[in-house]
Amino acid sequence: MKYRLMDLLACPIDKNFPLKLIVLQEEERSIEFKHENVVCELYCGLKAAYVKDTILSAEVCNRCMKMEILNGVLICSKCNRWYPIVDEIPQLLPDELREKDEDLSFLKRYAEKIPKNILEEGKPFNIVTTTER
Repeated sequence: MKYRLMDLLACPIDKNFPLKLIVLQEEERSIEFKHENVVCELYCGLKAAYVKDTILSAEVCNRCMKMEILNGVLICSKCNRWYPIVDEIPQLLPDELREKDEDLSFLKRYAEKIPKNILEEGKPFNIVTTTER
């Protein structure tokens, strides 16, 4: 997933924007981007800041576009839902379409890097309360 998507993604449940991004694994690609302007309109995922509140340049955007998030977590601060990024793909599915066992396995695999409140109280699943809601 590109950091650029943070400018476009919102929680599918309550439409909260921006989501919080926790990068678990990333890599730089050797692709050349040559944007002459700032790419993001509202929110810069790389700097985790609103565009109006930070200094951006085409150079920063070109560097950002080379980065690929391989695995990570998107968190909605409003409803406390979390969404995994697996193999570069953000999985923003409604609760009823999520796979409980896969989500719990993801949480356990990255437990040291995921915020405690998500591990214990995250929706729709967490490692403390593993019953379906």
